[in-house]
Amino acid sequence: MKREYQQQLLDIAHNAISQGLGDFHGKLPVLGTLPAELMEKRATFVTLTIGGQLRGCIGMLEACRPLAEDVKENACAAAFDDPRFPPLTKAEFVKLEIHISILSPSEEMHFSSEADLLRQIRPGTDGLILQDGFRRGTFLPSVWAELPGKEQFWAHLKRKAGLPVNYWSDTLQVFRYTAECFPA
Repeated sequence: MKREYQQQLLDIAHNAISQGLGDFHGKLPVLGTLPAELMEKRATFVTLTIGGQLRGCIGMLEACRPLAEDVKENACAAAFDDPRFPPLTKAEFVKLEIHISILSPSEEMHFSSEADLLRQIRPGTDGLILQDGFRRGTFLPSVWAELPGKEQFWAHLKRKAGLPVNYWSDTLQVFRYTAECFPA
């Protein structure tokens, strides 16, 4: 994606959060006036950090609305509705770093065993969605920076989905996706 479009999306996220805090008195862009690339239906995650520490992360795994709108909604949700954190404050906003991940469509992985699955996973590239019954969890590709080993990444993803780290089932489904993340 062009750098200018990345900056537009970062500005939309920043201004939407500012508006949610009551500090933004301009107007957010009208969807119909944005470049076509920002109007494509895309799935995104918006990750907020302060001093390198997670402060909120919310997103969609499937494209259901225009890219710019998805970024705006996910930015506000990450700032004010992430259940792991209290709503963002004005004091925190001045220190906030905003990161956007634009996801590719996910594809189901086919494997015969856990070892086969681990062989197929591409560290640093793949985001994964684990699903089994009502249990579901995802890690963005950026999580590889914190969990660089395949086994470690996979074990933590199972835990995130509410499953034991040694869990395995024939009904387990795994999907992979990539993401364009910025700023780098």
